[in-house]
Amino acid sequence: MAQYGGHHHEEHYVDYYAPPHYKFDYSVHDPHTHDVKKQEETREGDVVKGYYSLYEPDGTERIVHYTADKHNGFNAVVERKGHAVHPQHYGHSSEAYYGHGHSGGASSSSGYHHY
Repeated sequence: MAQYGGHHHEEHYVDYYAPPHYKFDYSVHDPHTHDVKKQEETREGDVVKGYYSLYEPDGTERIVHYTADKHNGFNAVVERKGHAVHPQHYGHSSEAYYGHGHSGGASSSSGYHHY
């Protein structure tokens, strides 16, 4: 073993061919920001399985269960729980009408709709 400046240097063997294994999870529940989400994932060799969930701005919960492996690739099943709540809009409509008083005027809209 070589020593430099009084420090001991060792070689460290890393097995790059051992099958990877891990498991993790976390969750967030922040009452100040209303951020609520969680995730759990496991890996055994070349197979990854897990899920995550979060609350959407409309109040629904999105839950995604997923798997990934070398034979099937990445696959996800998305589930939504709850009923969407949209805020009441007051004021003028966002639609603009053109034609300057002539009949047959076209309607313009952004193409983005809330359902």
